[in-house]
Parts: sequence; C-alpha cells; structure tokens
Amino acid sequence: MSTELAFLRVDGRVREVSAPALVPRVERGSLADLPYDNARQEPDAVVFSRKDEDGNWRDVTAGRFAADVHSVAKGLIAHGLRPGDRLALMARTTYEWTLVDFAAWAAGLVTVPLYPTSSAFQARWILQDSGAVACVAEDAGQARLVSAERRQLPGLRHLWVLDAGAVEQLRRAGARVPDETVTARRGLLTPDALATLVYTSGTTGRPKGCALTHANFFAEVDNAVRLLHPVFAPEGGEPPSTLLFLPLSHVFGRMVAVGCVRARVRVGHAPSVEGDGLLADLTGFRPTFLLAIPYVMEKVYDRARATAERSGRGAAFDRAARAARRFGRTETPSLSVRAARALYDPLVYRRIRAALGGRVRYVICGGSPLGVRLTEFFRGAGVEVFEGYGLTETTAASTVTPPLAPRTGTVGLPLPGTGVRIADDGEVWLRGPHVFAGYWDAQRGTAVPHTDGGWFPTGDLGALDEDGYLTITGRKKDLLITSAGKNVAPAPLEDWLRAHPLVAQCMVVGDDRPYVSALITLDHEGLAHWRRMRQKDHLALWELTRDPELLAVVQKAVDDANRLVSRAESIRAFRLLTTEFSEASGHLTPSLKLRRRAVLRDFAREVEEMYGPGGGEYA
Repeated sequence: MSTELAFLRVDGRVREVSAPALVPRVERGSLADLPYDNARQEPDAVVFSRKDEDGNWRDVTAGRFAADVHSVAKGLIAHGLRPGDRLALMARTTYEWTLVDFAAWAAGLVTVPLYPTSSAFQARWILQDSGAVACVAEDAGQARLVSAERRQLPGLRHLWVLDAGAVEQLRRAGARVPDETVTARRGLLTPDALATLVYTSGTTGRPKGCALTHANFFAEVDNAVRLLHPVFAPEGGEPPSTLLFLPLSHVFGRMVAVGCVRARVRVGHAPSVEGDGLLADLTGFRPTFLLAIPYVMEKVYDRARATAERSGRGAAFDRAARAARRFGRTETPSLSVRAARALYDPLVYRRIRAALGGRVRYVICGGSPLGVRLTEFFRGAGVEVFEGYGLTETTAASTVTPPLAPRTGTVGLPLPGTGVRIADDGEVWLRGPHVFAGYWDAQRGTAVPHTDGGWFPTGDLGALDEDGYLTITGRKKDLLITSAGKNVAPAPLEDWLRAHPLVAQCMVVGDDRPYVSALITLDHEGLAHWRRMRQKDHLALWELTRDPELLAVVQKAVDDANRLVSRAESIRAFRLLTTEFSEASGHLTPSLKLRRRAVLRDFAREVEEMYGPGGGEYA
C-alpha cells in the first residue's frame, strides 16, 4: 500500500499524504438494503448470535434478520413515521439496537443514538435539536427520564420500551402494512441521503449533531473491510466473528456493526465493558477479533499481572512481558527472541488470549492511543493490534495500521480514499468520502457543511513521518502554555500514566503556570490488589493517597512518563485524588474523554496546592 501513497512535501517535510480508494463509490441504494441483500444471496449464513436466558448463544441467520428488520420497519410505518423523520435510540449494546437501526433505515428514517447513560438535560437537548418524533428506550428507567421531559418535547409523538416488548408491539402494528410499502421506502433512499445524526460527546459545550450519510458509511466500511482483509476473512476454515461491547451510540462501534453486516461477519452483543460479565461473554462467544478502546486492553493486562503477583509469579510475568515487547517491536525477531516468546507462550500469553475468549487474533483499537508498551506486548502475545484514528465527523477511522506493516507509536496510514494534511500550526486536516455532510442545523432542518475545500480541520495536533504514518500529539484546544511560554501537549503524558495498573485517570495541568502538574485518580481494582499484597487494607483511601510507599510507586510512573518529554514539559508535581473521574460525576464524556473544564472547576483547590509553597520542584 505504501507505494501507492501520494505525498506533498514542504521544506523537506511531509505535509500531506493520500491513499487511493480500494473500492469504487457506491452509486445506488443505501444501508437499508444490506439485510435484504444478505438474505437473498446467502439466507442461511449466520450473521448474529443472541444469548438466551440460560447463557447459551443462539444463531440468527441472514434470512431471519431480514425478516425481523422488515416486520419492525412495517410497524414504524404503521405508526405514521414518514421518510426523513428522526428516530432516537437509547439502549445498551444489544441485538435489538442493531435491529431497530436497520429497521428504521428500511422505513426511510434517520436514526439518532442517545447514550444509555445520558442525563435528562443531554437527552432533552439531543431530542430537541434533532427534532426526533419517536424514541426507543431500553428500559423503564430510560423511559421515565425521557417521559419527564415530554412537556419540552412537543414533537416527540412516540416512546417505545424494548424491555416492555417494543419489538413485538411494532411487529403486530405493522402486520397489515403491505410489504411493498417498505420496498418503496427503501427505493427512495440514495447513498447521499442522511442515515444518522451522531452527536459529539461535548467535552467543552453542547453536543453537535454530525450528519452522516449512507455514502459516508459505505466509503468507510468498504475500504476498511478490504484493507483489513485478514480480520474479516475466514482463517483455517474458521469463520470470522466479533463480540460488540462498546456503545453503539458511539460511531466506532456503529461503524463496525455496519461493516460486519456488510461483510456477513457473525456478531454478538454484550451490554457493558465493566465487571466479570464481559469476560464470561467473551468465553462463551469466543470471537476471532474485537474492537476495543485502550481502557479494555489495559484492564486485561492489569488483571493478568495482578493474578500472577497473587500467585507469587509477578517477576515471571514481568519477564514474559519484556519478552513479548521485544518480539512485538521487531519485524524479524532473532532466534533468541523467538525462543523466549515460545517459552512464555503456554505460561503467560495463552492466558492472555484466553481472557479474550481464546480465539482472538486481531484487535481494532481506537478512541485514544493504546501506547507503545501495550501494543508491543499484545503483538508479542499473539494478538495483532490495529490502531486507528478518526472522529465522529469522519464516520470513525481515517487512518489505520496497515496489515503486515505496523509502526508502533503511530495511528497508521490514511485509510484508502483518505487524505491527511498537517496545517501550518500542526493541526490535522482530513479529506475523503467518509467525511460527514456537516453539522445539523435544527432551524434549517438540514446539515451545514463544515469543510474547507473538502478538508475537515479536526482540532487534533499531529505529524506525518517520511512514509506517511500519522502520530497524534494532542488536542489543539488542550494545548497548555506555561508562564514561561512553553507549549505542552498533555496527551502523551496522560496516555502513558493511564496505562499504569494503579492509575485510572490522569489530567495534566499547567496552563499559564510555572511548571506542569497532574491530577491522578486511582484504579479501584489495581489499588485493591496493591493493598492486599502490602497488607494495607486497614488504611482509609485518604490515608493511602498520602502513603509514602504508594506515592513512591506513582512517582516512579511519573518519572517514566517524563522521559517522553523535555525537562520544561515534564510533570513536577502530582496529587492523588480520593474521588474518581467518571461520566456520573461529570468529569468524563460517555466515550471516556476528559471534561477538562469540569475537572479544573471541581479540583481547583488541589491544583492550587500543587503551585503553592513546596508544591513542586522546578528550574
């Protein structure tokens, strides 16, 4: 692929790179046709598996899914929903989510995802701004939240609840609607028709609705499936499959769900990334690939390390981790490196793969950088990690690690059909058929373009190397400028520290300050393990945040992170917090990004302490 890239160099540096599309543009039809095409071409192909009440996974064929989609679409039409109407969907990651999504498209509607954890204000704002006329909620709690806002939502005519039998209700309502009505609705849709309004998570203000077309999804998934052929193709006679557990309200999970239907890859749904339920679902479903965010991969690693330490094999695990990283960072490992990896495979790496279900060969990781250490570790443990970079505005990935040519520490090369440009101020700009139609304008009832000559300014900072690989260095709006005038990108330091077993979240501060500092929250599981191993269960959390031994461990992690940057950019002081950054507390978005203003507001005292007398050492 690298030989096909087109480069633009300015003053000897790569400022722009683009990759040709691997597939032609879809000229007819829409995503609504996918279930019907699958049912016509291969009706007995297994495209989903659903977990029943006994915990067993039951297969759903392409023919069955198309029938489900068709009957629910007729129900939506029977209730008076017209082409172009917006249907909101508020649920966890379930089969019903994907079913209603495709049924809405088959009825000619536009879907509007709502995070199941949304507050009343967030839900009301999105329902109002999108002009949704109907909403499907998962449970009674979500329905009550929406119902409490109905007075301010005069356009919301319908509210269905999945747990109360919404799918069956819609089926019954649509029983008398002619099949031809759905066919006619699908026939009205073109690739350029609006498919969905996905609202940004709103780190700095009210969420904005990103208008994504059917063509945006086709360009994204068709090129991604072709590029990542090993992921989506059968291997050794084993059909590909994945367990979706990230929110389908987020464009990353949604894109993969659509891509799997497009490629007829078997999909299961798991409602949460938390707790032991996900591990049980992975073991039962046994996927061949996963999409994940760094948080999930960090937890898998940390649990494995904690388990080894509890059994007195912590040192052996660390040796195995170093061996995996040596193997993972080398394109042609030496005989000794291969031998070390073979030694630890049955002892350590096989258990890592077992935690992911036992058959996972590939992980597509996005949302934020996984980090060099964990990328190398998992690659050495037998799980190839494809990192990517993208935004809601670009229908998920715009760059991705190419198969057989990974470059650790980068987010890969442009997705086929994509252009990447570095502006004069270091901002990353993107172009391609997957770039959205624009932000939704509620007053006009349409999308307003937000590109400059086809280029979308992302707000992220980055750089291209000589071969076209992109590295993201931070957010333009998050860039800190110390009182000495030093520009500091907090992301590399935060990503490094967040990968530590004892660290849950980290926020680097230092804007208009003499030096850089950090607020750090402790990981619940990691801290519980550390306390047990050091017999400090009797200490309260506030005492632990002042415990010299714990402070020394975190200081070592800070020292390691500081090696990534210059002295002027290094963290000189930190505070361990007794509270967590979470979505419920208002400090994280639903996609686990920091709401920096909220953190600075709520922990202003702790920040001031780091800059008071004795707060930090700086030169």
